[in-house]
Amino acid sequence: MPTYYFISDVHLGYGPPPEDRVREGRLVLLLDEILKQARAGKIGGVFIVGDLFDSWFEFSSVIPRRHVRTIAALARIAELAPVEYLMGNHDFGHRNYFEKELSIPVHHGDIERTLLGKRFYISHGDGKAANDTGYLILRSILRNPALQSAYRLVHPDLGIRFAEWISGRSRAYTDQRDALHKTDGLLTFAEKLIEKKGFDFVVMGHRHAPQFIPFEKGTYVNLGDWIHSYTYGVFDENGFRIEKQ
Repeated sequence: MPTYYFISDVHLGYGPPPEDRVREGRLVLLLDEILKQARAGKIGGVFIVGDLFDSWFEFSSVIPRRHVRTIAALARIAELAPVEYLMGNHDFGHRNYFEKELSIPVHHGDIERTLLGKRFYISHGDGKAANDTGYLILRSILRNPALQSAYRLVHPDLGIRFAEWISGRSRAYTDQRDALHKTDGLLTFAEKLIEKKGFDFVVMGHRHAPQFIPFEKGTYVNLGDWIHSYTYGVFDENGFRIEKQ
């Protein structure tokens, strides 16, 4: 039976460069292990559930120069097993690089999949926190195709630097909002999906806190992050579990 991996909120590019390189190194070790399993035909798929990068904005012929080890590792896995990428609130500037060069589809929204007979709802989770109307408006602006096309006329050195600044502002907004609102909107959203839509698993990231919460009819999973917890999800014939790198 195949194994599926779920990775979220690595935030490559966050923090001092030496710490970031250590973070990427730990991720590449995991990806190398997944590659070994893929070569043995044991991988059913890999899901990147948003915010792999702390900021990402690509231009017509330019992408951010860092983290080539991660990109190369994902490319090798994608040659052997499906890899799917959900955009998060930090890595919103995708164009077509991942699809054309790596054969990795990038999803702008949530997806549904049936894996080993179980129904999965997979979402980064941004926009689902309590009182998140302000962010939803900002997201619609930042992801507007016309505005992104105009932005790509800016020199990449300036454009990527500004994207990193936007990423920092997004983090500040999220931290402030979470401090004010104690209700876990992602948990509430997941519970409704499980009860009303019959999903067996609702898998999200975004909150940077690993969670595994079973309900009567299904389970909510939050994958945590790679800034504090270094956790990821694994699903196989034995069920879903959260592991630590």
